[in-house]
Amino acid sequence: MSDEVLIENSGGVRIITLNRPDRLNALTNSIMAPLADTCADAARDPSVGCVVVTGAGRGFCAGGDFKDNEREKLMTAPNRETGTSVEQGYARLRPFAETSRLLHEMPKPTIAMVNGPCAGAGIGIAGACDLRFAGRSASFVTAFERTGASGDFGSTWFWTKILGTGVARELFLLGEKLSAEEAFAKGIYTRLHDDESLRDETLKVAHRLAEGSRTGLGYMKRSLNNAEDWAFEAALDAEAMNMSLSVAANVLIDGQEGKV
Repeated sequence: MSDEVLIENSGGVRIITLNRPDRLNALTNSIMAPLADTCADAARDPSVGCVVVTGAGRGFCAGGDFKDNEREKLMTAPNRETGTSVEQGYARLRPFAETSRLLHEMPKPTIAMVNGPCAGAGIGIAGACDLRFAGRSASFVTAFERTGASGDFGSTWFWTKILGTGVARELFLLGEKLSAEEAFAKGIYTRLHDDESLRDETLKVAHRLAEGSRTGLGYMKRSLNNAEDWAFEAALDAEAMNMSLSVAANVLIDGQEGKV
């Protein structure tokens, strides 16, 4: 695994740390590929009950690293095999965005531990998580309009779902930087902690979730995700099934009550 993505196991909690502190953990090819692989591994690992994503040093993730020229190195002249620069750019970016899909869809709780600036693709990663715990030194800015970009890593989808279309359009179109307190007031951050207690408070919740009913939480998350897009009747049908499945998984098994 890349030394730019660190993995720490704490009980049933998998802590994934972006490790480019000198660049506020800005994303390059060398970090995005192993990050997606690490999230996929956490999703399928039965020993993991909760996933925490954070950044090394004083930042969470500053988005894409525009000083990095890896993209240009990989680009070729338009050809029949790889297409134009548009097709090549899509083929490069889309697999990396699996990080956001996995954090959002894996059947286990995910927490973004936002320990500093969160911008660009970083807000997509944070938005993909179920919960966002921030330190007081955290900030939040979409930043895409500054470079003429439209948004990636699911950012426009997640923040419209989380905050509503009005607030999402304000954040993306105006691109104003928010302090941790301002972001918390808008509902961007779930909880706000002093910097020195952020890790302890986040892991306290992460361990409680990891030690809970993993099957039940998995079905709960599935129902919550269904509610984002499904018609109400279809969501009710699936919710009833998920409720039955989760309860059945936690009844007496061979005469002993256990958490599945």
